[in-house]
Amino acid sequence: MTSNPQKPSFKTDRSRLFKDRFAQFGITSGGVMVLVALLLIFFYLLYVVQPIFESASVTKRTDITLQNDKTYFGLGMEEQTEIAYLLDDKGQVDFYQIKGQNSGDKLNTLAVDLDGQVTSFSQSAPFLGIYAYGLDNGQVQLVKPSFLISFPGNQRVMQPRLSYPLDGEQLLVDDQGQAIKQFAFSHYEDKTAVVAQMADKRVLFASFSAEENMFSGEMEWTVERSVLPIEGRVDDMLISPDTTRVFVRSANQIYVFDTRFADEVKQIQLLAANEENANLVNMNLLAGANSLMLSNDNGEVSQWFEVNTDEGRQFAKIRSFESVKGTQVDIFSEFYRRTFFTTTDTGELGLYYTTSEAHLWQGKVVDGAIEKFAVSPRANAALLLSGNTLNIVELHNEHPEVTWSALWQEVWYEGYPEPAYTWQSTSASDDFESKFSLVPISFGTIKAAMYAMLFAVPIALSAAIYTAYFMSPELRRVVKPTVEIMEALPTVILGFLAGLWLAPLIEEHLPAIVALLVLLPIAIIGTAFGWTKLPKQIRHLLPDGWHSVLLIPVVLIIGWLSFAISDSIEAWMFGGNVRQYLTNELGLTFDQRNSLVVGIAMGFAVIPTIFSIAEDAVFSVPKHLSNGSLALGATQWQTLVRVVLLTASPGIFSAVMMGLGRAVGETMIVLMATGNTPIMDWSIFQGMRTLAANIAVEMPESEVGSSHYRILFLAAFVLFIFTFIFNTVAEFVRQQLREKYSSM
Repeated sequence: MTSNPQKPSFKTDRSRLFKDRFAQFGITSGGVMVLVALLLIFFYLLYVVQPIFESASVTKRTDITLQNDKTYFGLGMEEQTEIAYLLDDKGQVDFYQIKGQNSGDKLNTLAVDLDGQVTSFSQSAPFLGIYAYGLDNGQVQLVKPSFLISFPGNQRVMQPRLSYPLDGEQLLVDDQGQAIKQFAFSHYEDKTAVVAQMADKRVLFASFSAEENMFSGEMEWTVERSVLPIEGRVDDMLISPDTTRVFVRSANQIYVFDTRFADEVKQIQLLAANEENANLVNMNLLAGANSLMLSNDNGEVSQWFEVNTDEGRQFAKIRSFESVKGTQVDIFSEFYRRTFFTTTDTGELGLYYTTSEAHLWQGKVVDGAIEKFAVSPRANAALLLSGNTLNIVELHNEHPEVTWSALWQEVWYEGYPEPAYTWQSTSASDDFESKFSLVPISFGTIKAAMYAMLFAVPIALSAAIYTAYFMSPELRRVVKPTVEIMEALPTVILGFLAGLWLAPLIEEHLPAIVALLVLLPIAIIGTAFGWTKLPKQIRHLLPDGWHSVLLIPVVLIIGWLSFAISDSIEAWMFGGNVRQYLTNELGLTFDQRNSLVVGIAMGFAVIPTIFSIAEDAVFSVPKHLSNGSLALGATQWQTLVRVVLLTASPGIFSAVMMGLGRAVGETMIVLMATGNTPIMDWSIFQGMRTLAANIAVEMPESEVGSSHYRILFLAAFVLFIFTFIFNTVAEFVRQQLREKYSSM
């Protein structure tokens, strides 16, 4: 009789199923959240960066019809763009409301204190906000429209008034009392300078200095005059805000004078600045007064500034801009930025930025000719006078200095001898020309990572391979955790030690560092060779996997010897001064905090990452592969090279790429161990500035929403893209290696 055995039943514990599903859900959720966080970072960076690439725009706010037949010489507006003022040919200033419910209302008319008849008019650089009348008695009267702000009943009230920079004092330009035909002036600190053409066609330069009388307390004026040697007619005049340069246009020639010493005015250059088949029609100074802007009647506007030549610093044509062709193209500059405007007799308005060579906007804003133009202090509005109509337009031009070419191509900055990649975001001057090239700091990031990897990769991979394949288990249990715990060391400590201890040590004992790099490999190879020549009885005294212990005294002795002979090497080979030899003989610049310091310090920060991942990859190679190779007669070295390393190559490559990502994103070590100079030089003896260090240094001082602020976010975005590309390439290569060697 046979019996049918019952089929065994398997029951899975429900708690285990719940735990599995919960773990699966948690891991999946965590991965999704990481991806979401990365996407949020990506899009937030884009959100902050996007405004710097918005196009400029000009929109009409309102038009005001002036209820008189006055001839206006100049116009302007206050900072809030609520009130405009117009200066007429009789010495009166009309104030108009140009914003709000009462827009178009005439608020007041104030008269300038004048002691003669008006014969000419001029205005200072825009940021000074001063205007002046030239009189028939050879005098000049300076005036500045201003506003007294009060808050009666918690309501802001702006009361127009006129102030006089010289306490109402009129300056006598010509001691002969000739009428002033045309002039230019500047009031700088306690000095005022005027260049003027008189009725008898003489061109005078007069410098006025004020000193306080120590007894009476009154201001006493001293004047120095010079006659400028101008041949031919005079069409236009300019003077720099600091009164050190004077420009006089005569037809198509421009006389440039050095006026630092009023009694010794020198002509330093004569520019023939017109183009072929074209004539000069207008000139103006850009903000900062370092650039001279010229316009021709063919519609071209050109920028000129001083560069070094064989004859000294000379004005040269740097770049040109195409405007709308017209018989008259006038140029106007902003208060502080390198933006300028062009107006034509056909009602066209152009908006440009010189540094980035950007043509920001062009369009017709009025039907007739634009006779007068003024921009607001914040460059967010402008006044245009056409006939008896005052036009007010809104300007949206937040970030004119940012273009792709300015960020990633060479730019010729004012005063520089040639185009260059330059990062210099801030200065103590309001009219500073910002330099926002990302190339130097991107280059610095790559340079720092390269030197760190050159130091870290050979050491980390060699140590990982030896520890995993050759070292005894007892010693490995000590070495591996010791190296891995180095990763917990704060990078700020490494940067502190690198900047304050390692950098001076390397500077003082540079020959020792070079000697160490040469002698240490020779000593290690020599020790290994000598060990193989010892009798077997002695070699067998040391257990397998403990041979690395023998190198500890060798490393210490070679290190001590290198520093002991450092002074002798310096005196023998470098004349007793390595830095002087590098500078004078090799033409190399030596910075104390340089790439060598960064490479060593950042290498120590990267080594634990590469070592840990690479050691696990090598140690995880199945033993049957190496044992089979050895059983077939291969040596340990052949097995390592042809079996173990190939199998572990995906993990080793991942280790190197993880180390590279760590090096690219490192901040504190680079910040503290380099001079943070954004230069482009592969020299190991010079420093650099990286993207991460630049963000850490400059973000606290940047104005929220400014071009500087948003470009720092762009730098973070570039750094994000760098690491993303590195990790993507690493994963792709790792998968390829894994598929290739997975069958082993």
